[in-house]
Amino acid sequence: MQVRNETQTRFSDEIRIISPIAYFLAFVAFAGMQVVIFTMMAHDPKAPPLWGRECIALLAGVVMAVWVLLIGYVNQDSGRRGMGRVLWTLVAIFVPNALGIVLYFILRKPRLGSCPQCGTHVEAGFGFCPKCRYRLQPVCPHCQRGVHPGDVFCPYCGGALDTTARAAEPLSGKSV
Repeated sequence: MQVRNETQTRFSDEIRIISPIAYFLAFVAFAGMQVVIFTMMAHDPKAPPLWGRECIALLAGVVMAVWVLLIGYVNQDSGRRGMGRVLWTLVAIFVPNALGIVLYFILRKPRLGSCPQCGTHVEAGFGFCPKCRYRLQPVCPHCQRGVHPGDVFCPYCGGALDTTARAAEPLSGKSV
């Protein structure tokens, strides 16, 4: 059996990891931008008309709210990927022009899978669980090279793959 790797997620599943505190801070940032924009432009003789000020305030509020929510996402996602939450949150906050957030999405690690037998977090390329030695990737019984779960014949030696024995099984007393 292959490692259960949850890399295929829906957008709604990703949104759910953002903490309620981040949503609250995003609302405060949105409302704060409304107040700041209207206060700054209230006494300016060259200010745009009311509808223009409202558009500017809404745009500024949405940009700030999205920025805060992205920081909340980086905080939670870096924790579940085994990366430094505090470090990446600070990078997302203090690197200007949202480049810290872009850097996070470029440099982030793949999500960890889990062993079907013991539930230990394992990386995607692992062949065996580091805790219980459970075989995570199917192999050819003839040449012991990795095969894909849907293969009928080994692409390396051409041997027939037994569809029942090909699935992941615990490693029998052999030394690896």
